Amino acid sequence: MSTVTEITSPSAFNAHISSLPPTTTTIISFHTPWAAPCAQMSLILKTLASSYPPQDPPTVSFLSLDAEALPDISESYDVTAVPFLVIQRDGAVLEKVSGSDAGRVREAVERHAGKGGNTGKVGLPPALEAQRRPEEDNKDQQPAESTTTNGDTGGGSMSKYAPGANDPATAPEMSATQGQKEELETRLQELVKAAPVMLFMKGTPSAPQCGFSRTIVGILREKGVRYGFFNILADDDVRSGLKTFSDWPTFPQLYAGGEFVGGLDIVKEELESNPDFFAPYVAAPKGQGGMAAPEAQQQPATASA
Repeated sequence: MSTVTEITSPSAFNAHISSLPPTTTTIISFHTPWAAPCAQMSLILKTLASSYPPQDPPTVSFLSLDAEALPDISESYDVTAVPFLVIQRDGAVLEKVSGSDAGRVREAVERHAGKGGNTGKVGLPPALEAQRRPEEDNKDQQPAESTTTNGDTGGGSMSKYAPGANDPATAPEMSATQGQKEELETRLQELVKAAPVMLFMKGTPSAPQCGFSRTIVGILREKGVRYGFFNILADDDVRSGLKTFSDWPTFPQLYAGGEFVGGLDIVKEELESNPDFFAPYVAAPKGQGGMAAPEAQQQPATASA
């Protein structure tokens, strides 16, 4: 059976691609280690690859790349979100698939590479979805008394639970947690307004730590935008809290006028629909944009990679 080749450098990628005959269909999967759907895509890709018998010369080749570790390759395929699948043949891109929907991925691969030799024996993993808990399926069959007793930890419904006299006090701990959340919320509200345009990125504008952050810095510079930035790698509280605050799971994140714009893909879409999107924030000739005044910078003192 065929396997998935992990590519770790541009030279390895170029060597592999150049070694393939022009008739080979290449399946290129872009992932990152921190995005949960990428683990699902990895399983999908390995399952699909196993259904294709190895041939010489190969008719299909499966590759996997870390999008952030290989930013130049990611940008050459216009990868702005992960997981992201590219299907190409003889240097020409045939199709792109964003997301980890097993059905869509399989259809796209089989559309261009044909069906594998043992697809009937290998099943793809289902899409991630919430599943009903076993106790919910059986609760109608349980006596009502079993779901309402104080201190019950056996999996019964807690909808009618009331704390008993001997139950441990939890209010102080909950209050402290709530206070921490409110403090972080206040801090984030201040951060997103620290400059007219605020970029929450991995690394700094002079040393971006991912290709997506590097690309958005380049866009702001090209548009002449003055902006503040925050290195989310140096502050785990801001990094995790901003995902909830913005309702956006990945970075970089861009704010303009205190309002959330989006990630790199959304910024590109905004510029495509409105080339003057950044006009209210331009403070330098095109190509000379950069960081705002020092007081607008939010670079923690101790950054970590």
